[in-house]
Amino acid sequence: VGGPAFVGMGALVNGDVPPFVMVAQDGYGRPRGINSEGLKRRGFDAERIGAIKRAYRALYVSGTSLDESRAKLAELAEGSEDVRAVLDFIDAGERPLLR
Repeated sequence: VGGPAFVGMGALVNGDVPPFVMVAQDGYGRPRGINSEGLKRRGFDAERIGAIKRAYRALYVSGTSLDESRAKLAELAEGSEDVRAVLDFIDAGERPLLR
């Protein structure tokens, strides 16, 4: 589980959870967005949170394959260290990514 990710109580996680992602649901958890409240509490500004939201959309909302999503993340990572952290987490994962 990447930090500062958030896994809701009772959610079962059967894959790697990238940084900044919220996971919730009874039973097997599903990505539900980014942990924006946790990011605000940690001092992330609107620009950084916006970049993380764009990365989340590329990974989870776009409906593309993981390889296509990684290519989009690589583009986004050129302007954001936070997006680079997400991409590095995915590349270093030893288990499947929670999708």
